Amino acid sequence: MQQGQGLIGLALILALAWGLSEDRKAMPGPRWIAGALGMQIIMALAFVRVPVIWRAVGVINHGVEAIEKATLAGSSYMFGYLGGAELPFVLKPGATPPTVIAFQILPLIIVFSALTALFWHWGVLRWLVNGLSWILRRTLGVTGVVGLNAGANIFLGVVEAPLIVRSYCATMSRAELFAVMVLSMANISGALLVLYATTLAPILPDAVGHMIVASFLSLPAAILIARMMVPGTATEKDSSAAEPEVRYDGTMDAILRGTMEGVQLVLSVIGIIIVIFALVNLADQILANLPAIAGAPITLKRTFGWLFAPLMWAIGVPWGEAPAAGALMGTKTILNEYVAYLEFSKVPLGTFSLRSELIVTYALCSVANLASVGLLVTTVSTLAPERRREASQLGMKSWIAGNLASAMCGAMIGLVTPV
Repeated sequence: MQQGQGLIGLALILALAWGLSEDRKAMPGPRWIAGALGMQIIMALAFVRVPVIWRAVGVINHGVEAIEKATLAGSSYMFGYLGGAELPFVLKPGATPPTVIAFQILPLIIVFSALTALFWHWGVLRWLVNGLSWILRRTLGVTGVVGLNAGANIFLGVVEAPLIVRSYCATMSRAELFAVMVLSMANISGALLVLYATTLAPILPDAVGHMIVASFLSLPAAILIARMMVPGTATEKDSSAAEPEVRYDGTMDAILRGTMEGVQLVLSVIGIIIVIFALVNLADQILANLPAIAGAPITLKRTFGWLFAPLMWAIGVPWGEAPAAGALMGTKTILNEYVAYLEFSKVPLGTFSLRSELIVTYALCSVANLASVGLLVTTVSTLAPERRREASQLGMKSWIAGNLASAMCGAMIGLVTPV
């Protein structure tokens, strides 16, 4: 019974997408919707239940561990013991070495950003992106520009992925534009994937593998939700042969530009975390003036738990664990997914079952938060100034759709994971 609980969540998500549709008469038929859902189930079963495929994902996990080790060599040289070098003092008995996020974990973004640019220049990532685009065009009937953007979103972020199709931003249909925005919202970049997986490693050893699976599951989920909310034609001749547009002048140019983009992202992450933790603390100080409930003061985290607990229960989390899961989902949806993963990594042992941990991990795996709405709308408006107003209109819709898609991924993994 509990394993099939996620079906309630899937029905709720589809009902919300239908209710928010701009044109219910033009929505895809039940057969296409069933095909998109079936594709997600098959992918989830293949990745999680087929040992050969999961071992292949594990190879990537070893690669990430190698990148972590290499990054630590650079950060320890630059920042000393704050960056992971040997401590110049003796720890007290029972104490653990300090982990400084800014100097030991965030540098992963810089290294991975440089590697992403390098592999793109060498053609490795372009080949993978084009391959994913081809698969999505053949299976879900998406246009070339949507398929290309979908493939790029596995590796690139909310700002970088739209750059791949920048010359089409002015001419693509409204449905295509919305699909591009939802795909950006419903996924995370490769650099952030490594960061988040490293953060979750203490409580979820295979976090890298599961986040890779979540990234792939989010593609059909995002396309499904986007097509339901803003229906469009299945094919567009002007975008069926879209080609990636990011170019580098050479290997060194790719490394340098990738590094600088990574530095900018690290600074953004540091700034966002500082501001969000400050705002949460301010909100908690204000809420503390209200009467206590159940003997405990009202906090933003508790409020999120109450609001989002029904959704988390619907996608498969047992009701006793739903408030804690809802608090994390609320933090991710309203504030920031990295803050949510930081909080997730600190939950007391026994708060969640292993199955619930997986559902929460997948449900949090997207950048669909309010800050990303501003980043995405600004990016699209810069690439196509004449569509600024339309991008602004679709901004909050893409936020809702991105969260529905990530919740759908959580429900899907709950369906294929034994209780």
